[in-house]
Amino acid sequence: MEVALVGIGKIALDQHVPAINDSPDWDLSATVSRHGTVDGVPAYDDFARMLAERSDIRVVSLCLPPVPRFGYAEAAIRAGRHVMLEKPPGATLSECHALEAMARAHRVSLYATWHSRQADKVPAAKAWLVGKTLRKLTVNWRENVRQWHPGQDWIFEAGGLGVFDPGINALSILTEILPDPVHLSAAVLKFPENRDTPIAAECQFFHPEGAEVSMVLDFLEPGEPTWTIRAETDQGVMVLENGGGKLTIDGHVDDSVPCLSGEYPRLYAQMARLVEKGGIDMDLSPMRHVADAFTLGRRITGARFEW
Repeated sequence: MEVALVGIGKIALDQHVPAINDSPDWDLSATVSRHGTVDGVPAYDDFARMLAERSDIRVVSLCLPPVPRFGYAEAAIRAGRHVMLEKPPGATLSECHALEAMARAHRVSLYATWHSRQADKVPAAKAWLVGKTLRKLTVNWRENVRQWHPGQDWIFEAGGLGVFDPGINALSILTEILPDPVHLSAAVLKFPENRDTPIAAECQFFHPEGAEVSMVLDFLEPGEPTWTIRAETDQGVMVLENGGGKLTIDGHVDDSVPCLSGEYPRLYAQMARLVEKGGIDMDLSPMRHVADAFTLGRRITGARFEW
């Protein structure tokens, strides 16, 4: 299938382009970006013109920051194109609900992707937790924003989510693997005095069976990133590390190998299935937790942040 990639930045070049090029399902037929291009692929800087000129392109994959994404997704859906959304799928829950309604009305597929759910060991972690009594779960998600988002001011602007941009990856795994749904009950958000989004956060969750569930996020981790979920149960301890890439049960490492390698190849395989069968996948549960954190969170103002 012909696909257009919109927003040619770091994530598009590092993840989307290789996944598309290596897939038997897709042909990267156009890019749309104000600055970036991909060698050998027709490049546009006007999305409306691309839609008008390239009726052969059935699918649009949007890699833009969340705030401008709605307008592009709306235009694509109204033009009868299937749409794939980089995480988070929009700037607000209302936008996402509106896009889903449009997609249903126009009979096109819409996919809110959560790449961390496709990490190698997430399915095994989910399966292991079934039938066990959870006592305590701790999410520890720390990384250096200067390393992972160098100079990207949009992440600290309103709608950019700040530390919840990586934090929503943790929440996408959490909402995938837990047998019982949780909801946010309290949060403390630390904002730099010169930025609109938080640089660190501490969150507490209500668990229906009384387990202690918490999350710590930090965008100023000086060393190697820590992307870990630790679950203590009545039948042992599970540790999911490396953003879902490593699973340890009671000290024993799970060394099983998945059939398809890589988070983004799995996302594009799922999109191909959605388009082929006709369907919509718009699970917004990770985004609800973020919205609740901004609603409930106690704000603390900290030192200025400069790149």
